[in-house]
Amino acid sequence: MSSLAFLSSTELIWVAVLAIVVFGGSQLPKLARNLGRAQKELQKGLAEGAAEADRAAEVDSAVEVDSAVEADSAEDSSD
Repeated sequence: MSSLAFLSSTELIWVAVLAIVVFGGSQLPKLARNLGRAQKELQKGLAEGAAEADRAAEVDSAVEVDSAVEADSAEDSSD
């Protein structure tokens, strides 16, 4: 659902008129373009962060498995 779902149609019209008055009609496309780029960059950064966290979790689990195998083999060799 849209983040503007809590606004009625009349309120959206007022927001649009206010944006045109504050930023000017010629600046709105540039502003919208920059906001879109910023959102895209944020999503890209979040995806990269999630991928990095997944890789770190995989490495941590691999280290735990390796240490468990080494400890098990050390117990077997001491017997």
